[in-house]
Amino acid sequence: MTRPFLIRERSLSGRVWQRRLDEQGETQALAIQQAHGLSDILARILAGRGVLSSELPAYLEPRLRDLMPDPSTLTDMDRASARLADAVMGRESVAIFGDYDVDGACSSALLGEWLDHFNITRRIHIPDRLTEGYGPNADAIAALAASGASLLVTVDCGTTSHDTLHEAKRLGMDVVVLDHHQAPVELPQVDALVNPNRQDDLSGLGHLCAAGVVFMTMVAATRVLREHKFFNASQKEPNLLAALDLVALATIADVVPLKGLNRAFVRQGLAMARARSRIGLRALADAARLDGPITPFHLGFLIGPRINAGGRIGDAALGARLLLTQDESEATAIAAKLDHLNTERRDIEKRMVEEAEAEALAMIGIEDDDRHAVIVTASPAWHPGVVGLVASRLKERFRRPAFAIALDGMGQGTGSGRSLTGVDLGRVVRAAVDEGILVKGGGHAMAAGVTVKQDHLDAFRAFLETRLHDEVIRARAESALLIDGTLTAGGATKHIVEEIEKAGPFGSAQPEPMMVFADHRLVDSGLVGAGHVRARFKSGDGSMIGAIAFRCEDTPMGRALLAGRGESFHVAGTLAIDRYGGGERVQLRIIDACEARKA
Repeated sequence: MTRPFLIRERSLSGRVWQRRLDEQGETQALAIQQAHGLSDILARILAGRGVLSSELPAYLEPRLRDLMPDPSTLTDMDRASARLADAVMGRESVAIFGDYDVDGACSSALLGEWLDHFNITRRIHIPDRLTEGYGPNADAIAALAASGASLLVTVDCGTTSHDTLHEAKRLGMDVVVLDHHQAPVELPQVDALVNPNRQDDLSGLGHLCAAGVVFMTMVAATRVLREHKFFNASQKEPNLLAALDLVALATIADVVPLKGLNRAFVRQGLAMARARSRIGLRALADAARLDGPITPFHLGFLIGPRINAGGRIGDAALGARLLLTQDESEATAIAAKLDHLNTERRDIEKRMVEEAEAEALAMIGIEDDDRHAVIVTASPAWHPGVVGLVASRLKERFRRPAFAIALDGMGQGTGSGRSLTGVDLGRVVRAAVDEGILVKGGGHAMAAGVTVKQDHLDAFRAFLETRLHDEVIRARAESALLIDGTLTAGGATKHIVEEIEKAGPFGSAQPEPMMVFADHRLVDSGLVGAGHVRARFKSGDGSMIGAIAFRCEDTPMGRALLAGRGESFHVAGTLAIDRYGGGERVQLRIIDACEARKA
């Protein structure tokens, strides 16, 4: 059993705090420290992420050569790679159909770049979120066939596109699907469908994002070309390792678990990204005013959202074009456009979140009890491209699964849902489709998309409450903030941050270490940026540390920090190096807090 830590009841965000390590974990941390000569803090962080002493060297230095299996372990990979190799050797025209998010953009760019290496004619189509929706559609497929493509490759989509891919075959195109989304038993009749989450796939690679699947396909297809002795003095092999920056970006942005092969992808992909050799990524990093070496935080919160902005409220193809361009001027122009769209997206999101939170409060009340386990909000004034972000904010604010749905004025709405750990949203959405409550829907445990008739909204709410109530109550009760260690302002040094980073990269399933600063006095606070709260805390010995709490202006924690100058707080968060303005300072990114006098 983990133990309560420092606060007796709930924090300002409504959570209890617990030590991450139980007694067995403490023993494991001591074993790691003694066997490998590591610092106490690093050993505790590693033990808290389930690393055994015997696994330590491979965990700290994850390498593709050790962690990447033979791509042929993926079902249909041999058929897919052979067909791609045939397209290269036969100088065929290839069409790539991607998705409008970061994973789709990176997957499209990866395959496009691989084909470009062989001077193969290729065309990329990224659908418009509003006019085309997710996945292949008949009009786009017809246009790609008319362009002369003999091979269609769908990336980050296609697993459930039976009718559309049947039409592609009827129009004379061979079809290869490279995807990672949950798959039904019955699959489209195509030439190859590589998806580690198809039910007959035994590879154990279901944690890959689509870009990871595409990368493995490129490795396999390159191997086929090598076996055919295709490479020679004039036709060199592609440098596949140079593409890992895009795999790392997609892996972080798609929030897939950072375990096994994904850790190697991100670790080695970050090294490529930090070299800043990809023109488009460099331009976008500059547009985002990114200081210092690229980190997973930068990929997930600065670069990824800007690429996504094109698909949410602008031109969905901008991301893939930026990642593929070799022209500095074009890269600068696209990056500036995406940066502008991201600012516009934030403004739209802020208004929508305010409206959605008001609707949610009217439903659950300020007492925030367990009568309503799920939030479903809807409005005809909302932008369909931003509903996923709104659902995420609602989930964070009210600690329960949440849906935000944009109504189209014609009796139908499209929306997104986000869930809590332990509550499978994708499963219940698919069940709602089967029951005829939803027009369509799908997703995975933590996120789902839905299309629903407006007059079925109440039925959808009731269905979710019936199916998920007990799961949500249990998940809320168990949603403790797990603490890795304690520090003081004076002890939060650059050396400590570097020690912590040795256990990285951090992300989904590998959470950033959570450190607590106990009984620190808040000496200053104020608003900065789009609803962020900056603060400075002083420890008992007079040492100071700067801190920031993102997007918390209108939350209980944000209000307490803004009004609490001179008060003492227990503060929990993650550490980073702030390089703004050219200097280097340790910064605390606040996740939670509790007024010390109420602890």
